Amino acid sequence: MDVRFIDTTLRDGSQSLWALGMRTGMMAAVAQSLDQAGFDAIEVPVTGIFVKKFIRDLKENPWEMSRMVGKRMPNTIKTCMGGAFFAPFEAPPPRAILELFFKRLVETGALNRVQMASNTLGQIKRSFPWIIPFFRGLGLQVSLAISYSISPRHTDEYYAQVTRDIVPFKPDTFYLKDQGGLLTLDRLRTLLPVIIANAGGIPVELHSHCTTGLAPIVYLEALKLGVRILHTAIPPLANGASQPSIFNVASNARLMGYSPQIDEAPLRSASQRLTEIALQENMPIGAPLEYDYGQYIHQVPGGVISNLKFQLEGMGMLDRLDDVLEEAVEVRKDLGYPIMITPHSQFVVSQSALNVTSGERYKLVTDEIIMFAQGIYSEDSGQPWMNQNLKDKLLSLPRAKELKELAARQKRDFTLAEIRESLGGSSVPDEELLLRFIMKGEQEIAAMHGAGPPKQYFKAAMPLQTLVQELGKSKSVRYVRVQRGSNSLVVQNQS
Repeated sequence: MDVRFIDTTLRDGSQSLWALGMRTGMMAAVAQSLDQAGFDAIEVPVTGIFVKKFIRDLKENPWEMSRMVGKRMPNTIKTCMGGAFFAPFEAPPPRAILELFFKRLVETGALNRVQMASNTLGQIKRSFPWIIPFFRGLGLQVSLAISYSISPRHTDEYYAQVTRDIVPFKPDTFYLKDQGGLLTLDRLRTLLPVIIANAGGIPVELHSHCTTGLAPIVYLEALKLGVRILHTAIPPLANGASQPSIFNVASNARLMGYSPQIDEAPLRSASQRLTEIALQENMPIGAPLEYDYGQYIHQVPGGVISNLKFQLEGMGMLDRLDDVLEEAVEVRKDLGYPIMITPHSQFVVSQSALNVTSGERYKLVTDEIIMFAQGIYSEDSGQPWMNQNLKDKLLSLPRAKELKELAARQKRDFTLAEIRESLGGSSVPDEELLLRFIMKGEQEIAAMHGAGPPKQYFKAAMPLQTLVQELGKSKSVRYVRVQRGSNSLVVQNQS
């Protein structure tokens, strides 16, 4: 029986372990190797929040990165998380600007499939009816994620109903998305058959994280239960808070009698290159984690915990980390057990930190928590299962009225002509227009353009190119002469 794989190295692996620090040059160094391996699809960081990361922090042009991805991986489907938003914690953009973004992205060759969460952002009712036909019109495959959670609400019947609700949209695949790495063998044995039974014959994939150390074993059990497509990553961007290693999963699957449809030779080369880059840039190298039962209590994803640690350390309050995580359990309960995935996990943790640092629960509240009570974000927010006393308190705040009025103004669906006029007029190219809209102005984009070309990461097999690159960095070196026997080569610095 064949087993196929979705590679998550460049997107979720980078997001989980390198804080989205995967640069264009890093991807370029391994893209062709990944393309040769036979993946069903490769995740690439080409949509909303990744665009912001490239511009703001990496100072690299996301459109150039997208074109590189399309050029260097022509044989494999490229996939990324998407939907009717650029950032899930911001107001949905006008449909015209969203449609333009995805049209341009497809034209770069960097996107053939889109993955969308079904049960965390209200997309089943709000956007699936129009955005899935739009994606189909662009020639994209569609994969719908069903996010896993543990709470009194998230029962087998809940997941059976979610699956039935999205079958009519006829996605190419479903996938069970275990963003917190919380699945156990026992839970998988009851949950996965329910999803498969209600999937109407549509293939079901599995996506998990190694946060509790159980994901590699859970993957093998999923094969026994009928899953044939698994999401894995390549070391050093596997394990830790990322996905299981393709090498480990493929080896174990082979021993169990399955036939992994993957060519590991180019992946070994890619893994070596990424490890060299990790050491060169002092980036973390994923490693198996010890079992942590605390994850099942607070359910805060590993990436959110890492960011929380950074923020608390900056405040000199790192010793309060456990207090914040304990408070997160209570805040999540107060909110009615939202699934701990972006943006809900960030909302819960931010409010928990405020409760702990201020010394009083809900003395200070974030705008996002007020908007959650207003039902802005999804079917999970502002519902009867939320603590009604807290909801009443939040909705009575003066800020609640201001946010309600702001939301009403943002509901207007501006035309593309109106948006273009507000961001520079008809002379602004589409790609620049989209960046200005996403970044809410030109300042950060100008800084990106002024930063120069992206850094390249050369192989040891490219010594002359590496030499030229390094020579260009120094004005004091006028030339280098290389001689072997009677043959010689002079490389001269012209600057």
